Amino acid sequence: VTGGHPLSVLDDVDLLVKNPGIPYENPVVEESLNRNIPVVTEVELAGHLHKGPLIAVTGSNGKTTTTTLIHEMIKADEQLVSVAGNIGKVSCEVARSTSHEETMVVELSSFQLLGTKNFRPDISVLLNLYEAHLDYHGTLENYHEAKAKIMANQSDDDTLVYNADDEKIKSYTSRTNANLVAFSIKEKVDGAWADGEWVYFYDEPVMKIDDIVLVGEQNLQNILAAVAAVKVNGISNKAIEEVLKTFTGVEHRLQYVTEKNGRSFYNDSKATNILATSYALRSFKQPVILLAGGLDRGTTFESLSPYLSSVKGMVLFGETADLLKETGEKANVAKVAKVEGMHEAVQKAYEMSDSGDVILLSPACASWDQYRTFEERGNMFIEAVHKLN
Repeated sequence: VTGGHPLSVLDDVDLLVKNPGIPYENPVVEESLNRNIPVVTEVELAGHLHKGPLIAVTGSNGKTTTTTLIHEMIKADEQLVSVAGNIGKVSCEVARSTSHEETMVVELSSFQLLGTKNFRPDISVLLNLYEAHLDYHGTLENYHEAKAKIMANQSDDDTLVYNADDEKIKSYTSRTNANLVAFSIKEKVDGAWADGEWVYFYDEPVMKIDDIVLVGEQNLQNILAAVAAVKVNGISNKAIEEVLKTFTGVEHRLQYVTEKNGRSFYNDSKATNILATSYALRSFKQPVILLAGGLDRGTTFESLSPYLSSVKGMVLFGETADLLKETGEKANVAKVAKVEGMHEAVQKAYEMSDSGDVILLSPACASWDQYRTFEERGNMFIEAVHKLN
């Protein structure tokens, strides 16, 4: 059908599979619902096609890291496993070729989950709930309800891995028939937890925290969620340790790049908002040189100020450079500089820094004023770091 979207396209249609990003106010979608034609996203089809164990991961932050960790841990245990969904490959395409013995790990957005009817993972993972995508969902409650659909059809044969530190998520656990396995960075729980020295699963020590390569409180939450999910799935501590001792992070998400002359470089280009950058800054005890800036969406940066106490220098670029400069100066950051591009930014940050410092790209802004994608921005940072003398 070309040249438009006539409602006649729905004649003799039994099911409409909607791209997750298309709103439900779309005339074709609305007419489908008026005709009682089910409207789903492709995730629903994947649930029917895949015959092996299914692990589904959602949350406002940390989905990709957690999904990747689960996939890598199962693979390290020499089990059959595939990864799909919001992380890259379309899940129903992957599900067509999986075997009965193969675990499929699926990262799911709220858009994808909203279009599910009977989708039922064996293990669901609900990481956290913040404010996001209100332009699509209309209200915060609608957004949270879409996320909660991950556990809607689970039975007592299934497991919900949930964040016991998130009060909203805790309130949702009474809705499900699934077995509950918690994770927490704050206290001992029935599930995965940490005491500052060890990661535990119930009372079993899994590995020492000092042996984990990934840094930061947010990543520790992701790690605990992944540990809970794979331990339920029967994965060995040896496989978990093997992954956590070597996994340096998903690209552009607080990704360790290298060390040069005592300076550690981290690429957090995916941090396109203040919340993400605040998490990154809280991840380091060392002094930080922060590279930030990007597309001006009318945001003010006052809420970033409390997290700048460990920042000894800021190198700023893009449309928001002046706003961030004002924020840094008000927060008494010792050195603040504006630059034009990424190579200049990395050079300036290096000049500001001393041995023992962290040089962190965590822009707090979208990339589209200077770069096509956050990936392009992150790759330019990595390239500039490797070119330093």
